[in-house]
Amino acid sequence: MTRTEHYRACHLCEAICGLAIETVNEPDSAPRITSIKGDPLDTFSRGHICPKAVALQDIQNDPDRLRQPMLRSGDQWRPIAWQAAFDMVAERLYAIQQRHGQNTVAVYQGNPSVHNYGLMTHSNYFLGLLKTRNRFSATSVDQLPHHLTSFLMYGHGMLLPIPDIDHTDFMLILGGNPLASNGSIMTVPDVEKRLKAIQQRGGKLVVIDPRRSETAAIADQHLFVRPGGDAALLFGLLNTLFEEGLTRESHLPIDGLDQVRHAIAGFTAQAMSPRCGIAAEQIRQLARDFAAADKAVCYGRMGVSTQAFGTLCHWLAQLINLVTGNLDRVGGTLCTEPAVDLVSSTSGGHFNLW
Repeated sequence: MTRTEHYRACHLCEAICGLAIETVNEPDSAPRITSIKGDPLDTFSRGHICPKAVALQDIQNDPDRLRQPMLRSGDQWRPIAWQAAFDMVAERLYAIQQRHGQNTVAVYQGNPSVHNYGLMTHSNYFLGLLKTRNRFSATSVDQLPHHLTSFLMYGHGMLLPIPDIDHTDFMLILGGNPLASNGSIMTVPDVEKRLKAIQQRGGKLVVIDPRRSETAAIADQHLFVRPGGDAALLFGLLNTLFEEGLTRESHLPIDGLDQVRHAIAGFTAQAMSPRCGIAAEQIRQLARDFAAADKAVCYGRMGVSTQAFGTLCHWLAQLINLVTGNLDRVGGTLCTEPAVDLVSSTSGGHFNLW
């Protein structure tokens, strides 16, 4: 019996925690996982894993796990070769589209699609060959406002600035509960420790949420917003930044900021207060605190995406980061350089095409 240790990454969520996996090789049998632990040498996750990663052992060793394609014949299933399965699926897809049209085939991509190099580098080629407009994913459920905002502001739907939690001094969270979700569009393993580290180094964590969420419970300040009133709050914050001269120069080229200032002139904290359920002076003070921080992040997630003004919320959050000089800046929001760069390798996306 031989024991071997392998170092891999868990791809069940975007935290991508490093794993140390021990397997046992016994004569005349496939390798069997005996242990999954966090890799303490992983510079990103630093030894942290959650129960989902530990459960990978159960998935791998499950005797009922499918390990090859199965074909149904009547009420029975029988194994077939991989190539036979590929050929059958390709022939059926082609025949359906030839007979009924390209859009009679739909594609759904789950969240782990973007945690898998193979799918990230090759799925777009396959989908391009299908030429169907019926494409659905976890994105279409909870985060399209992020992508539309990036498409309209930055020219590419995948250019998503993420919060630099490890270096920020002030983190404002709207519509997010990373202590329950492990974080989303922030890519941070052990998010609770990372958020508490902001406080330990003298920074501040503020949560905007209609309920006292798990993340709100550890925050320095929790403001209860009226459900669906986040856009009004963000308008009040941005207006205060302009009216009180709290903006900061950015190293980025900016076009159209004067038009924005003019457009939101009437969206004062006083006017927005009844709409968001937060006192006008609290809105103004929050804007001052955010602007006073050397490095700050305004971060909105699912709660501000899946509402009537989702895209507006994300546009305003991006503007708050931009006008305070925190966009694409250490300690603010970062435009990262990933291993698979979808911004340079894909089109920017489209809107209102069909």
